[in-house]
Amino acid sequence: MSEGVGTLPDVPMTQRTTQPAAHPPTTRRASGQGSEPGPTPTGESRLALVRRARRIDRELAVTYPDARAELDFATPLELLVATVLSAQTTDVRVNATTPVLFARYPTAAAYAGAEPAALEEILKPLGFFRAKTRAVIGLGQALVERFDGEVPPRLDDLVTLPGVGRKTANVVLGNAFGVPGITVDTHFGRLARRFGWTTSDDPVKVEHEVGELIPKRDWTMLSHHVVWHGRRVCHAKRPACGACPVAAWCPSYGVGETAPDAAAKLVKQGPPR
Repeated sequence: MSEGVGTLPDVPMTQRTTQPAAHPPTTRRASGQGSEPGPTPTGESRLALVRRARRIDRELAVTYPDARAELDFATPLELLVATVLSAQTTDVRVNATTPVLFARYPTAAAYAGAEPAALEEILKPLGFFRAKTRAVIGLGQALVERFDGEVPPRLDDLVTLPGVGRKTANVVLGNAFGVPGITVDTHFGRLARRFGWTTSDDPVKVEHEVGELIPKRDWTMLSHHVVWHGRRVCHAKRPACGACPVAAWCPSYGVGETAPDAAAKLVKQGPPR
């Protein structure tokens, strides 16, 4: 944590100006190493932004004490496959499909040698099942040929696998290996911008900019907290601002329904379907 960050008072966004300063202030990175001139996305000081980001994460942690990866898995391979399959479908649907899949194909070698027609039949409920069949078979083959059939616990290795980008790699690292990582999916990116943590639409930039605000040890749980909030409250089209536990620290308060009763009706309970 940066020197002095922990001593700043928690000041709700509604009590601060969010207009950029006329002359950008000198700011200090969250790592505490050096300083650089330049405005933050909301115009607040760097230390204030760090403090506010961490306050939001703490509040979300209280709101979602059971936050976790919503894909069911027992091994790194199962999580890797489930995450690849989750593209353009819901976690609920993936979880309904994977018990049969995992029982029939328990190893990377099993996927590598799978008969496409048999695999397609299992994956058909997920949509794009032919492409996903090719992806899973290719993934199994790459794991067998290059990593002795084991899922590698390093980001640089994971992203070389077919169908695996930084988002999928960070999901696997954080939840299967305990290696901290920020998972920037559509929910995380949307909320990071609404919270004023970044202005970027580039997932890699979002990952790095948010990573400067939050201690590395908290990155995996931060991802869960933010994604759960995005799925349940801070929706893309109609965010439930009036039922939001972090409304006081959000510069985007008011983009959605602010009346408490109406906002409460927008809140989704349990895993979205």
